[in-house]
Amino acid sequence: MTILYLVLSGMVMGLIAAAPVGPVNLICIRRTFAFGTVNGFASGLGAALGDGVFAAISGFGLTWIAQLIEGYSTIIQLIGGAMMVWFGWRSFVAPAVPRCPETGEVDKSNTKLGRAMLSTFALTITNPATLLFFGGMFAGLSGLAGETGDFGDAGWVIAGVVGGSALWWLVLTALIGLFHTRIDEGAMRFINRGSGLLVGAFGLAVLVHLAVKFA
Repeated sequence: MTILYLVLSGMVMGLIAAAPVGPVNLICIRRTFAFGTVNGFASGLGAALGDGVFAAISGFGLTWIAQLIEGYSTIIQLIGGAMMVWFGWRSFVAPAVPRCPETGEVDKSNTKLGRAMLSTFALTITNPATLLFFGGMFAGLSGLAGETGDFGDAGWVIAGVVGGSALWWLVLTALIGLFHTRIDEGAMRFINRGSGLLVGAFGLAVLVHLAVKFA
């Protein structure tokens, strides 16, 4: 297979993984409205790196890591659900106008980008279902999965996955960022509370599912 085909295949995987509306999309959208495009994109980039981790596990045939994740899937889902509830609460109570905690002045900076990226990375890798998605996608890509795969070819696909996912977040946050300065306090408060409720609902759904499963 040509490198171009492999990279494009990976980009399609990354776009499919990133595009569906879920907790990470809602968090990135809210942060873009609140803090601007750079912060929103940094948050999306954390998710793209998380997708890259799962793609690497599947593409390089790291079955022992996959088995470890599957063995601890309940604990991982519990952590992920709790994180979503926490993020939902933080979004719900967030001030309409971000302020610097030290000075109380309006915070117009894009500081703490590393923290923004780390939070969405953690949220992404606590979703074991993503591993199943990439496992299925690699299995359908002409023997790139498992022991039969070529590490070089798999590497190009993984690079495409990260690139495709990052492209989605770049386009999404750039478009939303156009409205960043036009959002007033009332609209921002509505966005905070709406996204907080939805993200929290995702987390509660995961926790309730686990409770019912082991009841």
